[in-house]
Amino acid sequence: MNKPTNIEPPKSGDAKPRRTSLLERASGAFGLDRLAPAAVPDKLEDEKAKKFAPKRKSEPSTPPEMPRRRASDRFAQPQPAGAATPVPPVLPAAPSEPDKPVVTLTGPKQHVVRSLLREQGLIDPDGGASMLLEEFRIVKRQVLATAKAKPGPQARRVLVCSPHSNEGKTFCALNLAIALAGERDMEVVLVDADFGKPSIMAKLGLEHGKGFMDVLADPTAKVEDVVVGTDIPGLWVLPAGQRTGRDSEYLASERTWKVLDNLTLGARNRIIVFDSPPALAATPAADLAKHAGQALLVARADMSGRAALEDAVDLLSACPDIKLLLNDATFSPSGRKFGSYYGYGE
Repeated sequence: MNKPTNIEPPKSGDAKPRRTSLLERASGAFGLDRLAPAAVPDKLEDEKAKKFAPKRKSEPSTPPEMPRRRASDRFAQPQPAGAATPVPPVLPAAPSEPDKPVVTLTGPKQHVVRSLLREQGLIDPDGGASMLLEEFRIVKRQVLATAKAKPGPQARRVLVCSPHSNEGKTFCALNLAIALAGERDMEVVLVDADFGKPSIMAKLGLEHGKGFMDVLADPTAKVEDVVVGTDIPGLWVLPAGQRTGRDSEYLASERTWKVLDNLTLGARNRIIVFDSPPALAATPAADLAKHAGQALLVARADMSGRAALEDAVDLLSACPDIKLLLNDATFSPSGRKFGSYYGYGE
């Protein structure tokens, strides 16, 4: 219990006392002055001032702009004072395609027997419109569209292949080449790359001679000297040549790149069509796929199996664009019959 304290009232005539706060009156009545906070000096010493200084908020600062460095600066070595500053090496620019063809196809032209084409069910270039021609016009539009969308010499090389023999790869290669040759200002070189069983020259009724494999085996040979011209406007043929037993090794050499580049570089209106051996029967098909920008994998209706097609696609995977071409189909879900519209129905 607190001890009472006498509080004397102010005498008359005295000045009106200043009104104090409740805390101040309590401090005077109960002696709370000893609880006042200790006096703080006006200025602290250096170490104490750092210790008790309030923390400042960090403000985001913009780093100074660093000079851009080139890729060659990473390999630059420090040079002693007074030494000459080395000049960075200039990398060679990527080779661009020339404006003119590297190889010009000239020379005598042999006669293609039209009756022989009709006997084999091939397109007759002088026969006008037909169902077969219209079908391969669709195929060639796809080929030309791909060659245009992917500029470069490799996109103008088309490989025609099939998983097995007797599925119609040579039939499709010949018809595609004849259909492409019908384009205005177009050159088509049909290459007989089935070195085991060459048949292009015989189907066109042309004379055999030196060909593709002879040029690959002889570094001094020129490919333009063995390309055979035909009387079908725009169609040229490169025979298979003499078989050597090392077909795959020659196709995998740098000589093949050089020969094919000579045929296609600068010749933007020239398409190369390869008739290759079956993909699952011989290795040249997979070797040629590395040089082609497009591949047409021929599947014969009611004959080519799905597993064989998948294996063939794996072997031709070096080619960036592989399309499936259905051959010998007798049924069309849309009821399409091109030839009858023009009056040349078959």
